[in-house]
Amino acid sequence: MRDVSIIGIGQTAVAEHWDKSIRDLAVEAAQAARRDAGIERVDALYVGNMLSGELAGQENLATVIADAAGLLPVEAIKIEAACASGGAALRAAALGVAAGAHEYALVVGVEKMTDYLTDGVTAALAMAADADYEAGHGISFAALNAMLMRRYMHEHKARHEDFAPFSINSHRNAARNPFAMYRQEITAEDFAASPIVADPINILDSAGICDGAAALLIAPSAEARKTRRPPVRIAASAVATDTVALAERRDPLVWQSVADSARLAYAQAKLGPKDIDLFEVHDAFTIVSVLSLEACGFADRGSALKLAAEGRIGLDGDIPICTLGGLKGRGHPVGASGAYQIVEVVQQLRGEAGAAQVKDARVGMAQSVGGSGSVTVTHILQV
Repeated sequence: MRDVSIIGIGQTAVAEHWDKSIRDLAVEAAQAARRDAGIERVDALYVGNMLSGELAGQENLATVIADAAGLLPVEAIKIEAACASGGAALRAAALGVAAGAHEYALVVGVEKMTDYLTDGVTAALAMAADADYEAGHGISFAALNAMLMRRYMHEHKARHEDFAPFSINSHRNAARNPFAMYRQEITAEDFAASPIVADPINILDSAGICDGAAALLIAPSAEARKTRRPPVRIAASAVATDTVALAERRDPLVWQSVADSARLAYAQAKLGPKDIDLFEVHDAFTIVSVLSLEACGFADRGSALKLAAEGRIGLDGDIPICTLGGLKGRGHPVGASGAYQIVEVVQQLRGEAGAAQVKDARVGMAQSVGGSGSVTVTHILQV
């Protein structure tokens, strides 16, 4: 298997794009990644998307995008792994290049969510839960995460306001990201006053509904060194799964797929948590940040809230997270979020993150989580 590197990145602003279709967003990001790399050749296209059939009325999406981007007749495949779809698309592309099936593979994560009313989007997202035993009874993802948060608060004697530093950090970093949707800082008072969505989760605990696309061009590392942009090596790519339904798990506060995916990635990269300079965590809800930090070995069980309270998740902290806003501050166009995370890690490792730059960043980790921790894709990137 060959070493693989990222040689080009592109993204659209995350927003409510009333004037752009799902293919428009995908093509814009794809063209930006190809320009960034200075490479026109594409041998395969992998599209990360969750909801195009449900919300955009469009399946066969990868072929639609290949056509619109002028890439026919290349191989084009859509990858769906709930909210982990963007990360899963990069893994599929990286495996193809590593195996020698392709030289240049283009990854596009894309989602168009805002054309539907919130109730319709909420119902569509719930398809990533257990249809028979969760979604079929009207339980939304906000409700599932609210149960996790309530249980965490009970077991660890935590208060809801203890979760505020995660949202504050994400918004502070998003304010420095021109592609982010929520570019305004918030305070602990703002967090406390935010309306409840599913008790105890409030609006500022939750990532917003939005549209966007992010793209990556990858190549064998031997070829990547010849391109005009500094290559970023994919040191590890790993995926793990757990039960879809929370009730099926022995302990719902142990996110086993997150832990297993991280463990596999650490082993591939021959690194550990202490070697990671920044972590793009899947902060769809603040409780997800907490459970992920603990599952990945950055904090002991029950101690992630303390990590945040002490400011250790900030840009100059022990383990900076959500460095350009994360899902909460940048926005969470679900099938695209994993691709945005990778684009942002590349920016950090190239030293191109501007006011949000993590000093001396050499190793970054990005983790995409689908469902309530039912599928997790972890990538470690290195320069």
